Amino acid sequence: MTDLRVSLAGLELDNPVIPASGCFGYGKEFAAYYDINLLGSFSFKGTTLEKRFGNPTPRIAETPDGMLNSVGLQNPGVRHVIDVELPEMRAYFRKPVIANVSGFSIDEYVETCRLLDGQEQVGLIEVNISCPNVHGGGMAFGTDPASAAAVTRAVKAVAKKPVYIKLSPNVTDIAAIAKACEAAGADGISLINTLLGMRVDLRTRRPVLANRMGGLSGPAVLPVALRMVYQVWEAVKLPIMGMGGVTTARDVIEMMLCGATAVQVGAANLVNPYACREIIEQLPVEMEKLGIGSLSEIIGGAHA
Repeated sequence: MTDLRVSLAGLELDNPVIPASGCFGYGKEFAAYYDINLLGSFSFKGTTLEKRFGNPTPRIAETPDGMLNSVGLQNPGVRHVIDVELPEMRAYFRKPVIANVSGFSIDEYVETCRLLDGQEQVGLIEVNISCPNVHGGGMAFGTDPASAAAVTRAVKAVAKKPVYIKLSPNVTDIAAIAKACEAAGADGISLINTLLGMRVDLRTRRPVLANRMGGLSGPAVLPVALRMVYQVWEAVKLPIMGMGGVTTARDVIEMMLCGATAVQVGAANLVNPYACREIIEQLPVEMEKLGIGSLSEIIGGAHA
């Protein structure tokens, strides 16, 4: 008998599989394909204080083994999420959800987190200080330890629920950023966000994306994500939500061996709407092949 259960800073999950923010919306579209209550949880669409249209199009480009996106945090704003999306969500998802929050100032982060912290359905807040697709926010806070700590400290002052800080891979020393967040009171770390990249249209000789650059996700980034999860596990004593290029149950196990307590699945959902369901169904099969009885027992197992 295999045990898939894990615990994220007191949030108990039936399994570690979590669709990543930006790749699952509010779950509504996927609930039409399968019962999404089989998920551990899901991180809903990145939310800012005010609604955002996002970046101009084109803002998606394919790459070998991945994709570039420059959506730019398009969302209806936190008040719409509270008044409309969360009430509708009760009809198709019964478990606590993860609220992904972004901002353009510390005050915006604080107010958005304060509002979402008061929502019964929100079990955990994921603070995105790592989005590479917006100007003047997101990654601007996530590339400097002092700035990352300042956001963490300010959000923790208003949030009663666990706060995970989502870090950028576009830094020289990911461990230093994670340590700063830990010292400022973070309850956990999420990593990685997308890697900054671009493509050029050979006919026009101009960048494919209107924003010129965007975030690279998909299977190509898995080795980078594994490396950074491994480094952060050794640097801090906080639970980690790992993500980046995960497409199979074996990827989930590998990510957990590197140090992740839970594993988010992003771009795979855009290729196959059943991706998370298939991973969850396959996990017990792979666990039996590998002689794993409980997933919680393998966390960090790749470390000496």
